Amino acid sequence: MKVRERMTRGVISVTPETSLRDVARVLSEHHISGVPVVDDAGTCIGVVSEADLLVKLLSRPQGRRPSLEWIFGERHDPQEMRRHAATTARQAMSTPAITIDADRPFREVAALMVDRGVNRLPVVEGGQLVGIVTRADMVQAYLRLDEEILDSIRGYVLRRTMWLDPSDFDIEVREGVVRIAGTVDRRSTARIVERLIGLVDGVTEVQSALAWELDDTTLEPATDAEREPGAASIISREHPQPLHR
Repeated sequence: MKVRERMTRGVISVTPETSLRDVARVLSEHHISGVPVVDDAGTCIGVVSEADLLVKLLSRPQGRRPSLEWIFGERHDPQEMRRHAATTARQAMSTPAITIDADRPFREVAALMVDRGVNRLPVVEGGQLVGIVTRADMVQAYLRLDEEILDSIRGYVLRRTMWLDPSDFDIEVREGVVRIAGTVDRRSTARIVERLIGLVDGVTEVQSALAWELDDTTLEPATDAEREPGAASIISREHPQPLHR
């Protein structure tokens, strides 16, 4: 699943010269915690978040004279000083913008958000802003993804590929982790089912409790002396086997 399939289109954005007062109004009116800053070419050059506005708010002196901490403080980071004095989105925004390409796998969104400590990711295509993904979008997408994974396992893996009845199996999918239980004819069949499930897009782990009627992984190949090589003759040579897990 690609990012473009789950992103929110029609992104609310501001220009670099939008005043911080107007940025705050946009955040409040749309109930969002951050907004991309887009230049005339449609390129996302930064993001202004509630945290950026708080930096500006907390930097205001409480009286007529600036605080001594601000004048004589040990922190003189040029970027932070710029944000303290900011009056426009360009001056207050966090830059460069942390973005993700529309064609990247959706599972990369969570890793990038956690790694960079952000709540939203502008989505770009050819350098242009085309959408946005938030943590709320990610949670909803994972819920939908679990349902899609379950449908793929039942319809494609079991019914169409393995010719098995999905109703014979107990299957649970949670945050990409698949748990499956049931009984198949052979141990090799169980292995194939497990591997096919692991190939379904979005599956992060397969926890199998499949049982089998025959452990065909321990059988020796048929010899030339056998008149009927194949499944029937193999089974006839085997002693009845108990179910295994």
